[in-house]
Amino acid sequence: MPQSFVVEIREAHKRFGDTVALAGITFRVDPDEWVGLLGPNGAGKTTLVRAIAGRVRLDSGRVTMGGVPGRSFGLVPQENAIYPFMTARENLEVFGRLHGLRGAALLERVDWALDWAGLAERAGEVTGGYSGGMKRRLNLACGVLHGPGLVLLDEPTTGVDPQSRARIFAMLEELRRGGAALLHTTHQLSDAEGVCTRVVIIDRGRIVAEGTPDELIERTLGRVPEVILTLDRPAALEALPQGARADGRTVRVPVDDLGTGLPSLLGRFREAGYGVEDVRVVRPDLHAVFLHLTGHELRE
Repeated sequence: MPQSFVVEIREAHKRFGDTVALAGITFRVDPDEWVGLLGPNGAGKTTLVRAIAGRVRLDSGRVTMGGVPGRSFGLVPQENAIYPFMTARENLEVFGRLHGLRGAALLERVDWALDWAGLAERAGEVTGGYSGGMKRRLNLACGVLHGPGLVLLDEPTTGVDPQSRARIFAMLEELRRGGAALLHTTHQLSDAEGVCTRVVIIDRGRIVAEGTPDELIERTLGRVPEVILTLDRPAALEALPQGARADGRTVRVPVDDLGTGLPSLLGRFREAGYGVEDVRVVRPDLHAVFLHLTGHELRE
């Protein structure tokens, strides 16, 4: 009976000298999933992806490729891996041959990739003159030309404008709906929250949380919004409502029902003689979950 997963990592351990990169990571990616792999710098993300791609040998543990027989993985690096002195079609033909495509099958896949990436009308142009978004789409097309069952994505939208980002995500969603699984390493937490079907957060070589973005938010912080007030002077302790946190003139208060809770909160400080200079409402999101679990901002 064929395995249902596309890739499974079990008890992955890796050290580089005294540095522990992976400390027993276990998880799997199933068909049709878009998994976001998140973690602060040095968490082990790059080592894990390189182990899946066969570029790093684990000290112990294993990586098992499953899924559709005969389908391999595709790698889309953060830096554009295309030849600027070649046309888009020539680039695709080179990468297609590297993936083992020949003859009519190669030509068919190149035509598909050009159409899928929206580059058919510019296929004969040297890519050095392409815009950043066009280069990113070609970079992506070169990585998936052979129809892999698993696509390893390292910051696929780096350096592109919002319109190009939306187009790339639509391309990736088309791949996922076609049966490919996506493992997406990113520093853009809002992107991960918007597109990933599941998120794996790692820190110090271990998985610290795993689930859908909604599940992680619900389990970690709940859904209660937080009102952030900027007062005209630091708040005295006795002026703070239950559950509030103060840092100088900034006061943070969880409020279950904004319709009734916010006017009451503003009235409380006004009656205590404080002026309110600014009001913001922040709902728990993946960024807040990440900070709560790792204590780090996610930076490149």
